Amino acid sequence: MFFSSKNENKDLFSSFIAIRNVFYPEVSIGIAANAFLLLFHILWFFLKHRPRPTDLAIGHLALIHLVMLITIGLIATDIFESQELWDDITCKVIIYSYQVTRSLSLSTTCLLSVLQAITLSPRSSCLAKFKRTSSHHNMCGFLFLWVFNLSISARFLTSTVATKNCTSHSLMFVTKSCSLWPLIYLPRYTFSILWIFRDVSLVGLMAISSGYMVTLLCRHKRRSQHLHSTNLSPRASPEHRATQTILLLMIVFVLLYLTDCIVFSFSGLWWKNDPVHLCVQLLVGNSYATIGPLLFISSEKRMFKLFKFMWEKESVCLFRNK
Repeated sequence: MFFSSKNENKDLFSSFIAIRNVFYPEVSIGIAANAFLLLFHILWFFLKHRPRPTDLAIGHLALIHLVMLITIGLIATDIFESQELWDDITCKVIIYSYQVTRSLSLSTTCLLSVLQAITLSPRSSCLAKFKRTSSHHNMCGFLFLWVFNLSISARFLTSTVATKNCTSHSLMFVTKSCSLWPLIYLPRYTFSILWIFRDVSLVGLMAISSGYMVTLLCRHKRRSQHLHSTNLSPRASPEHRATQTILLLMIVFVLLYLTDCIVFSFSGLWWKNDPVHLCVQLLVGNSYATIGPLLFISSEKRMFKLFKFMWEKESVCLFRNK
């Protein structure tokens, strides 16, 4: 019995170390990629280049993922490394910020899918009138998303507490310092219904817009085959390349989201200190924030154009100074 318990603890420790060794590189790559993507969109905007309708949403998504990964890095530090426990206010701020950014990630991804569907829609479509929507309306949309997600995540401000080394079977483990109190029956199920309704609505809207984009791309491909010979494949337009990237992003998001839901459902059943299970959840739940910007960066042809423009501008300035 003693050797069995010892082997279980050894396996648990090995799993803990393995997850930590994968988690930190994932977060580091994600922070660097999102910072680079955000910087690109800021430079593109301030250098007076013509932005695409989806640029604001992509920049907003990069900012959200950057904050989310920094926050989850702090949470991981408290799980893996920290020797000092956080106080109650720190726990509330960190956990609340993480939940808000997770919710905004889903909302902004859905908005990005809808905006790209509107951009790709033909002039005869009923969505064509939304193409003339100004950036002011987009900013109002982002403001609404922030207010809505700040409100729906407010329960974490009341249910998150600093544990201070005290143990209770009614608490759900979050980090070494923080735990969650279970809410009473009515508020718990009210928030659960709101979260489920929001997630199902946004994922459903994402699926509809993605299906619409696939239909438009297939229709365009059939028309292109009539206009061009089968031997000469026409080069994809920037809009179509952007659409393909966003569709790939939607597929990645849905797969990771479903996996995260499965892992998270088990965490709701295990109201005990289980850092390994929590680390697996964090690893899966934050993969999208790392993979997403890499997809955008790998398909963004304008980056070379921007850096070439900045290099030429810098060369002209140096030549004049001489």
